Parts: sequence; C-alpha cells; structure tokens
Amino acid sequence: MGLRQWWERRSTAGKVAVVSVPLVAIGVGTALATIGGGGGGHPTTVSSPTATGPSSGAPTAPPAGSPNGVAPLTGLDQPEGRIVAVKIDNIVNARPQTGINSADVVYTIEVEGGITRFLAVFDTNHLPSVAGPVRSARESDLPILEQYGKVAFAYSGALTKFLPVLADANIFNASATQAGSSYFRGPGVAPYNLFVRPSSILAAYPDSAQAKDIGFRFGPAPAGGQAETSYNVAFPAAKFTFDWSQQAQKWLVSMDGKPAQTTDAGQMGAPTVVIQHVAETTSPRGFEDSPGVPSPYAPTVGSGSATVLRDGKAYNASWSRPTDADPTTFTQPDGQPMDFHPGQVWVVLAPS
Repeated sequence: MGLRQWWERRSTAGKVAVVSVPLVAIGVGTALATIGGGGGGHPTTVSSPTATGPSSGAPTAPPAGSPNGVAPLTGLDQPEGRIVAVKIDNIVNARPQTGINSADVVYTIEVEGGITRFLAVFDTNHLPSVAGPVRSARESDLPILEQYGKVAFAYSGALTKFLPVLADANIFNASATQAGSSYFRGPGVAPYNLFVRPSSILAAYPDSAQAKDIGFRFGPAPAGGQAETSYNVAFPAAKFTFDWSQQAQKWLVSMDGKPAQTTDAGQMGAPTVVIQHVAETTSPRGFEDSPGVPSPYAPTVGSGSATVLRDGKAYNASWSRPTDADPTTFTQPDGQPMDFHPGQVWVVLAPS
C-alpha cells in the first residue's frame, strides 16, 4: 500500500486533519522529517508494516520458570527475544494506530483527562516495521518496565521534571531526542504523526534485555468461569469493549463504541485480556500535567483483584507484586495460577 492510500485510510478511520504535504511514490516507512539526534539525518525508507503479531496457537503449559523454546511473554513455542517498549498514543486523533497487533503485551494506562495510552512491549520475534504514533512517557511506565529488566524504551518526550527520573531509571532511554534517527514524522498534524522503527531502536541499544518471566502462566482454560460474549471497561474519558470472536479465537477491541482498527493488521484483539484493578492515585512525586492538575498514577506494585478474559469466558482472579523487582502473579480464587491462552496479552490497568 502506498503512502497516500495508507494515510487516507488513517484519516478516514481516525478523522485526523491532514496538512498539505507532497506525496511522492514512497512507502509508509519513509521519513518525511527526521527527529533530533544532532546529526541532521535524511529521509530513510523502510518496508511497509506487516501483520507479524503472535497468533493464539495451541495451549501449552510451561512450568514456573519458562523452559527453553517457550516464549515467557506469550507462551508460544519460540525462543526469547530482546525487548523494546513503545509508548503509543490513543487519543482519537492518533487512531488508527500502527504495530499494536505485533506486540507481545499491551498495557492500557490512564493519563491526563481520563484518557488512555498504550505501553506496547515487543520482542524480536514479532517486530513490526513501524509503530506509533509515539507519545510521551509517564510515571506509571517505569514500575511496569522494571519487571522486564533493562529494556529500550521508545517515547517522544516527558514532563521536564520527569526527565531526571527517566535518566536515572533502569531503562535504555530511546526517546526521539536520544535516538532520533529511529523516528520519523508521517503526514498529518503533530504530535499525532511521530512513528518509530523498533528494529532500529534495538540496533541502537544492543544490550536491551531479553524477554523473561514476568509472572505470566499459560495453559488450558481452568474450570469454571462465566461465559461472556462482550465485556466493558470504563475510564473517566474512555471506554473499551472486548468482544469474543469464536472465529478469530480472540477478544476483538472496540474503543469509544468503534472497532479499534490498525493501519497494518486489522482490528486490535488478543486471546487473553487481563483487567487488572489498581488503586488509581496521583503522582507520588507530585508531578502535574498543568498547574494545579496532578498527573494520574496507576500503581502496579501491591495487590488487588483482576478479571481474566480467555476462550469466551471471564474468570475472577487476583494479582500480587510485592516490589518493583518482582513479577506480577495472577491467581485463581483457590490459589492456583491463572493460566492465560498462548498469544498476545492485554493488561488493562483499570481504576478500582
């Protein structure tokens, strides 16, 4: 698909205002503007995004420590890959997004104004050519990423007061400022047109950690559960609906009443969706999105209730994570591990 057709598809689905830019016969990955980096780069062409995300696959049941050949983040029969995390916008102007369906794990996190953004975790087995639109980091991101080890984190920027925290965090800062040649601006209106090439980020940060056990367990569906065809999760200014598709064997995602489409791989969807109820609060460091408006914060250390959607059913569960360094465990009411269906996992950090 050429750039004009791709952007017309984005604009129609997301109702984004388009600025006048010359459209020449180049691919979607062409950099129309190069971001930062100090070197004053030039447009670079990459291949068009492809649907390379993990499929649901056949159930497997890895024991507590993911064995060789089974990916710890998806339960699929493949080796661990190196990790890159990308912060992706989810305001209506940023839709449809690119690359989401290739992620191993997608976190949905509340930000200012009660809207949400995604933190998408990719490994080298499922890298899309392009991911985005990329937006700024938030305080909630760091404890989530701590579970993964020191990984490359791609984001557009951050609050000025938050930048020193990011600089000291256990991540490789791969922002548009620090890794500018990996980013490009597509047509449209900034800030909703910044994209990143995940493979370029991993090439720039070769020591980004490999996928490891973060607490997920995969296996056959447990007994019980409540049959569900549709499940809603509400944020103050956003609504998600997860509809079970027997044909696709996944929960298809709708946002604010409309199917959540991508530019490269159809509707968003995953075989496992975890609604992790968290005690939503405001920034522990006192950060404000604007004067007098504290930044929201989704704590992922502690414990709470969860609902796990898989195989057309909803299961009651609980979650626990004692410290930032610990994985997050999900258990059934009887204390047994809550097994997920192999494939992509969505974790929705819903205010409790």
